[in-house]
Amino acid sequence: MPYRRYLTTGAPHPLHAILLSFPIALFASGLISDIAYLRTSEIQWTNFSSWLIAGALVFGGLVLAWSLISLVLGWRGTERQPRLIYAGVLAVMWILGLINAFKHSQDGWSSVEAFGLILSILCTLLALAAGVIAFSNRGREVAP
Repeated sequence: MPYRRYLTTGAPHPLHAILLSFPIALFASGLISDIAYLRTSEIQWTNFSSWLIAGALVFGGLVLAWSLISLVLGWRGTERQPRLIYAGVLAVMWILGLINAFKHSQDGWSSVEAFGLILSILCTLLALAAGVIAFSNRGREVAP
């Protein structure tokens, strides 16, 4: 079975890893465009942020669904607690990202203030934390 090692180690499935890379990149890009807006006051940066956050929410929702299914069915061979922490980090990331998307949907001049920037920073840090948790090798790889 070619995917046996993903079921018995702490490594995420390759498709799951690809999906996880999108929220990391998109939330970080949204944070960068928020900072660019605060420095230039060019309203188009908030539009970029809104689209980047929406994309991060789409892929983050897919990653969250995958992790919850994995948590419930116990596909990964690691302990339950790291999988629960991983799913919790993803859930908090997604909820804060949704609040951030609502904040960015306000009027352009009020969408990125201190609260919007803090939400972008938190979403980016939580996405990075989810990546670290997912790629930390807790299990031992079995022989193919």
